[in-house]
Amino acid sequence: MLEGPVSHDSAFVDFRRRVRNSELLTVAVTKLLRDIRFSGRLSVVVQNGSILKSGYEEGYFTRRDERRLT
Repeated sequence: MLEGPVSHDSAFVDFRRRVRNSELLTVAVTKLLRDIRFSGRLSVVVQNGSILKSGYEEGYFTRRDERRLT
């Protein structure tokens, strides 16, 4: 468990770094998304450190958008 302001601050800095680097999903989930070629939007709502709600929308991006990115 984290104690004191220094530990809390360093944990928050680590959280911000992971968000910025898109490191929020486990390696297993990231691999699964690649394997199924998921192209959509994932949503996670967190309150007080607990996940309240999660969901996804399939096909958020079109094929036309895919070609533009390559």
